[in-house]
Amino acid sequence: MRSRMLVEVDGREVELSNLDKVLYPDAGFTKAEVIDYYTRVAPALLPHLRGRPLTRIRYPNGVTGPFFFEKNAPPGKPGWVHTETLPVPNSTHGREKIDFVVVDDLPTLVWVANIASLELHTPQWRVGADPDLLVVDLDPGAPAALRECCAVAVLMRDRLAADGIECYPKTSGKKGMQLCCPVAGTQNAEIISGYAKRVAEELARAVPGGITAKMAKQLRPGKVFIDWSQNNAFKTTVAPYSLRAQPTPTASAPLTWHEVESMACGDAEARQLSPSEVLTRLDADGDLLAALLEPGPEVPA
Repeated sequence: MRSRMLVEVDGREVELSNLDKVLYPDAGFTKAEVIDYYTRVAPALLPHLRGRPLTRIRYPNGVTGPFFFEKNAPPGKPGWVHTETLPVPNSTHGREKIDFVVVDDLPTLVWVANIASLELHTPQWRVGADPDLLVVDLDPGAPAALRECCAVAVLMRDRLAADGIECYPKTSGKKGMQLCCPVAGTQNAEIISGYAKRVAEELARAVPGGITAKMAKQLRPGKVFIDWSQNNAFKTTVAPYSLRAQPTPTASAPLTWHEVESMACGDAEARQLSPSEVLTRLDADGDLLAALLEPGPEVPA
């Protein structure tokens, strides 16, 4: 196979390289298969990426090799790639700025995949706007695992519903899962994060043996950590449908609440999903997270 080739994607020329390089050695999953997955999942993925500055985790030599986080647009990017100049996270008073890539279209997504950006992470806000999502990450401390996360997810769903907030579950593609809630986009990150923290602490008090809202890792064994800090303005969360850098390829996959409840009670195996499973489910069910694209309510201040 040629090491480099030009292809046309929606009217843009994109250079692809080393398509036969194996990026997931345990599965023999190649860069060509990574690009194919992102191309096929794009109709569902792109609406969740549009307008959001992208953090990429790149694995140029596959998941067993060195990797790096990349927020800035790399040298040599095509001129048609959308970038936004924004403050560097945690820089003093926003004095440092970098050019973030924003994936608004399929050619950009294919280009991002070709530079071995296996994982795609976004903030809870779009450029120039307040957060339109509230996200909590459910992170299990062994021996707790995904099943325990599902049980906590049901508790969180019911608690948020009491405030009129609807949440939608997805696997993380690694150990745990996330709950994503559309919010009004009229409140800043401090308000959203403060609310998420209060709810997490309330649930931790109600179920102290199984839930923690504290970040200290020594407090996590056997418990599910409700990470409310994902709503900090400079935090990012793995995007829906993004691949994850596991020994074999997995993706952050939307779930139904029936599936979550079945996993929680042991009627179904609690596990992460492969890219092929995600595509099959998408063909059958459409985007289970489409509601995240519409405004939700304000959170209680």
